[in-house]
Amino acid sequence: MAAKLRKGDKVIVLAGKDKGKQGTITSVDPKSGKAVVDGVNMAIRHTRQSQTSQGGRIPKAMPIDLSNLAIVDANGKPTRVGFKIEGDKKVRVAKTTGDVIDA
Repeated sequence: MAAKLRKGDKVIVLAGKDKGKQGTITSVDPKSGKAVVDGVNMAIRHTRQSQTSQGGRIPKAMPIDLSNLAIVDANGKPTRVGFKIEGDKKVRVAKTTGDVIDA
């Protein structure tokens, strides 16, 4: 199946403790159906000091389920993603506005 959400997409969180927050996808794991979004679903990781790193309490973005994310359209509202054939290419389309997401 084609990927509806990809790395670099601006998304909004639909459910969970960070509901309503927006961010950019930094990585997607299609096998587990999760994505890491900047500034969303943050957890504190305690790391030991070493010669290379300072150590301490470091905030880290944890994966969030793809079903809890929606892409942000041109109006700044969450939208679902559809697909359309333009010429010989399959492109992603915002369901609310009908705009092509990736050019």
